[in-house]
Amino acid sequence: MRDSSPDILSVTKVTLSRKWLRSCPVSVLERLGTARLCFGAVRLVSYCYSFGFVQATFIIMFTDEALDSVSVPSLWRKSQQVERDSRGCQTRPVQSAETEVQSVSMTVSCTQTEPPDQATEQLLQANHNEPELPGLKNFLQCVEEVVIKELVKNSKTHAFDGFQVNWDDHSHLVSRTNTPEVTGHFFKHREFWIIDDGCWSTERSYVCMWNLTRRGLNPKQADLVIDAPAAVTALCCHPNQPALLTGGLYSGDVVVWDTSRTQDPVVALTRMSADSHKEPVYQVAWVPLQKKGEFGVLSACSGGRVLLWTVDSDQGRFVLNTAYALLWQQVPHSSSVSFKTPAATPSEGQSMTLRAPAVFSFRPCNGPVHSIHCSPFHRNLFVIAGTDGQAHVYSLLQANPVLSLKVSDSYVFQVQWSPTRPLVFAAATGQGEVQIFDLGFSSLKPVAIIKQSSAGHAATCLAFNCQNTTLLAVGNTNGTVDVWHLTTHLTEQSPAESNQLEQIANQVAE
Repeated sequence: MRDSSPDILSVTKVTLSRKWLRSCPVSVLERLGTARLCFGAVRLVSYCYSFGFVQATFIIMFTDEALDSVSVPSLWRKSQQVERDSRGCQTRPVQSAETEVQSVSMTVSCTQTEPPDQATEQLLQANHNEPELPGLKNFLQCVEEVVIKELVKNSKTHAFDGFQVNWDDHSHLVSRTNTPEVTGHFFKHREFWIIDDGCWSTERSYVCMWNLTRRGLNPKQADLVIDAPAAVTALCCHPNQPALLTGGLYSGDVVVWDTSRTQDPVVALTRMSADSHKEPVYQVAWVPLQKKGEFGVLSACSGGRVLLWTVDSDQGRFVLNTAYALLWQQVPHSSSVSFKTPAATPSEGQSMTLRAPAVFSFRPCNGPVHSIHCSPFHRNLFVIAGTDGQAHVYSLLQANPVLSLKVSDSYVFQVQWSPTRPLVFAAATGQGEVQIFDLGFSSLKPVAIIKQSSAGHAATCLAFNCQNTTLLAVGNTNGTVDVWHLTTHLTEQSPAESNQLEQIANQVAE
């Protein structure tokens, strides 16, 4: 509501000294009054101030006034505008073509049975009308109950648990692969080693190596040839370092070669001394020592000495660790009592006393023993063979053999267990044959017989390849080695085979 007071009002009351007003600063006069605009109306505010001896009262009035409008252009709208350009494009004309295909013509063929023979149709009609005679049908009905009873009984038996039928022909269980012209062999890491003739000779002696996996294998040319100071009678590879090879010589020395060396492969060599062998060394082996990871060389000669050596590769020599002697007076002859006998007296100049290692004796065979091999699957079982032509399986817990098999009418020079089949072993005979036995068969006859290509020459040694288990090498007296390939029947173990071996070990000898 608009105020009805006049537009212009004047000061109604002024009580001031004119002289004071003239001399009063402007800032003081500006503080004398204040006007406040509220809801578009003019409100009168009066203040009273005390300035000593003078009092002044101001009444200030305001009037409405219309002002021109001011417009401010918007910069935000202008900045939000997007520049727009018009562009155009056109694709190339699409080329099209029409083609036609036609399916291959089909031929419909049909067959038709021959018209039935009139005589046959009449015979069938006549038999259909005649009554059935008692025959096969009546027999099957009579025995049906008995047969079903027996089938149910067989289904509950465990007599054939673990039995696997062998459909292979035993005459094709082995096949020959290569025939190097050498005199012996030793398998290790898919290679085999050759030993020279074991007798005194003026001819040079060598150790030869062939790699069977090498492309272009030449049976008459060895991949590596090592000169030997005397005839080599025994060889054995290091179990962890395939390049190391130890050998026994006919002169009684023991040597270690490193096949990775091309100039001088000799690592250590024993010399003639009071501690060394005086007879030919026919067996060498790497055996673990007390310190973990270290191996020594165990050598045995025909004089009954068994020596344990440590290899000093820096000095290029052997150091005698322990010495044993197998003398007839020290071997216990009681098969029921196990005891130790006094050690043999050392010969003149020996650095240590020879120990007596024999603590138990087994029933002797009818002749010298040529080969002995412990089972890799049972700690108590071992097999031996010799001049009696038999293979005897012994247990360390019994003096008598738990099993004896007839192998040959001649000598048996070597026998060895299979590295993959607990019940399988092979024997090399003086007749030139290699017989492979499987103790899982009750007949105890060889499941395979390998006849060498050189007829009339004895098979003196054999070896399974532990890496490529399908290979078997056989050495002959005519200076050749035959490498044979074995089938899976002789290399793959059956589920119950270990249990059968345990039963054989637990048998009580007669």
